[in-house]
Amino acid sequence: MVQPEYRIYEMNKRLQSRTEDSDNLWWDAFATEFFEDDATLTLSFCLEDGPKRYTIGRTLIPRYFSTVFEGGVTDLYYILKHSKESYHNSSITVDCDQCTMVTQHGKPMFTKVCTEGRLILEFTFDDLMRIKTWHFTIRQYRELVPRSILAMHAQDPQVLEQLSKNITRMGLTNFTLNYLRLCVILEPMQELMSRHKTYNLSPRDCLKTCLFQKWQRMVAPPAEPTRQPTTKRRKRKNSTSSTSNSSAGNNANSTNSKKKTAAANLSLSSQVPELGVLQSCSLNPGRDGALCLSRTVTPTGQFKEKH
Repeated sequence: MVQPEYRIYEMNKRLQSRTEDSDNLWWDAFATEFFEDDATLTLSFCLEDGPKRYTIGRTLIPRYFSTVFEGGVTDLYYILKHSKESYHNSSITVDCDQCTMVTQHGKPMFTKVCTEGRLILEFTFDDLMRIKTWHFTIRQYRELVPRSILAMHAQDPQVLEQLSKNITRMGLTNFTLNYLRLCVILEPMQELMSRHKTYNLSPRDCLKTCLFQKWQRMVAPPAEPTRQPTTKRRKRKNSTSSTSNSSAGNNANSTNSKKKTAAANLSLSSQVPELGVLQSCSLNPGRDGALCLSRTVTPTGQFKEKH
């Protein structure tokens, strides 16, 4: 496993190998080598109008490093002193309270700028050891002008006055500061640009879709994990058993129907052999003219009729 500080040394070496012909592809390759796909870079410092904090994503990191050199910087490297490392499950955190970003300026005049602050880096704990989060808090800076240049223009008060002015603001060039201000607008638009590139929608449609999805995430409550109810499955019976059961049921139904028809055909004498059977019955009017009839079967088989 490569040490985290050695990765910073490799990054300094790669920055020193930059040439004037380095294009966007070179900077993309540089960012891919040292930064994760979801990496973020944060700069915190205080200007004349108050504290500033800028955070940019992975797609804007290559352009940030290129703007440093576009502002007249010829060399850039980082010096870490007394850094502390802490290991986690999937990452390594490096906390350096005495970090110095050194930039060598060739224009407007030859000046060495040392920007001091606290650098907190989070590396992924794997073979690539790429940076996941970069947070640099600037405390102070120093602009160093060689004595030889001062001696050359000692008799020219205008040049001395120009040399006494700062060429950076908190160690950052105007190119870098303008780019960070622009990133405040560009960073939220990354989703719109990716959606336009993926679905080929118009800018207005992309904005409507993104706003609607953001509104849904704000309004909709967090979904709770639902447990699927456990259902008991009945075992299927074999075809042979079902066939036998169906045949048995058919046999039972046919048997029951046969029993019912046989019971219907049975006469009273067959069920109760000691009782007689009534062959005929005549209805005679009673005293009040109504027809009434009562029948009685005697055990001897005699039929009695009462009116």
